[in-house]
Amino acid sequence: MRKSVVVLPGDGIGPEVATQAVRVLSAVAEKLGVDLELATALIGGAAIDAHNSPLPESTLALCEKSDAVFLGAVGGPQWAKVAVSIRPEQGLLDLRRALGLFANLRPAMTYPELASASPVRADKLADVDIIIVRELTGGIYFGRRGRTASAAFDTCEYTVGEIERVCRVAGRLAQQRRKKIASVDKANVLDTSRLWRETATRIFADEFPDIEVEHIYVDAAAMHLLSRPSAFDVMVMDNMFGDILSDEASMLAGSLGLLPSASINENRLGLYEPIHGSAPDIAGLDKANPIGAILSIAMMLRYSLDLPAGADAIEQAVHASLKAGYRTADLGSGPGLAVVGTAAFGDAVLTELAG
Repeated sequence: MRKSVVVLPGDGIGPEVATQAVRVLSAVAEKLGVDLELATALIGGAAIDAHNSPLPESTLALCEKSDAVFLGAVGGPQWAKVAVSIRPEQGLLDLRRALGLFANLRPAMTYPELASASPVRADKLADVDIIIVRELTGGIYFGRRGRTASAAFDTCEYTVGEIERVCRVAGRLAQQRRKKIASVDKANVLDTSRLWRETATRIFADEFPDIEVEHIYVDAAAMHLLSRPSAFDVMVMDNMFGDILSDEASMLAGSLGLLPSASINENRLGLYEPIHGSAPDIAGLDKANPIGAILSIAMMLRYSLDLPAGADAIEQAVHASLKAGYRTADLGSGPGLAVVGTAAFGDAVLTELAG
C-alpha cells in the first residue's frame, strides 16, 4: 500500500510540531507496512518570503496530487504589514477553497489527567467527547465585503447545497458515534440561519432518521458548552459560529495545543492541522505542545488514508504518555510530572508506539 502526504510546516512553531507529527506518521507507516511518500512545501509567511505568495502554484500542485496534507501553522508579526491579499492566512484560505475542503472536523475531548489544566470545573469535564463540524468554504468569511472611510460590510451567504453537504458529513459521523447531533444557528435573527435550520431539519429527517437532532441557538450553545459539555456529541454549524465555538471547546481540554482538526472534501482528500496558531513568541524554543499536531496525524489516518488501526494506536500512545506524567509547559507542572519540550514529548509518544 502506497500513500502520499504533503507536509506544509509553515511559520512560527509550525516546523517544530510538524517534525514531531512526521516522526509519528513515519513510525506508524513502517509498523503497518505502508509505503509512505512524503513531500515538503512552503505556505504562509515562509512562502511569501521565498515566492511573494502565501500559496505558490508549486505547493498547490503537490497538494492536489496527494492523498492528504499536513499543515503546521501560518502567520507572524513580521508579515502584518503586507497586503491583505498575500497575508500568510490568505494562503490557508486559498488552499481550502482550491481543494474544496468544505467540512472542518474539530474534536474536543478531555483527559482525566489534565482536568486541572482546564478553567472549567473538573466535575463538568467527565466523559466530554465532542466533534464540531464546521462549514468551511462559505458564509461570512467568503462573502462579499467592502469598506469606505466611514463604513464597512461583510456579507454572509449560504446555498441549500452548501448546507446539505456539511449536514451529511455530520450525519455520517453521528451514525458512527452516539447518534446525536446539535445543529447550531441563529434562526431567530438571521435569514441564513433560517435557511440552515430548514435544510438541516429536512436532511436529518429524510436521510438520518436514526439520529437524535437538537436545534440550538449559537448563544445557548456557547453557554451549554460550559455548563453541560458532556451532553454534546456531534455539533454542526456555519463557518463563523464554528470558528468561535471550536476555540471555546478547546478550553474544556485545557489547552489549544491539545486539539487536532481535519478539513475534508467530497473525495476524502484532507488537510490536517492542529488548531493552535504559529505562536511566534515561543518559536524555536522547543516549548510548543505537539499533541494537536500528532493527533491531527491520527485523524489523517482515519479519514483520508483509511488506516484506522494506526489512528487508534496514535491516540492510545498520546494518552499513555500523559498518564505517564509527561507534560509540555502549557499543561502545567506538579509532583510526579515531567515537564518536557516539543521533541521530548514526541519521543515519549514514539516509545509508547514501539511498546
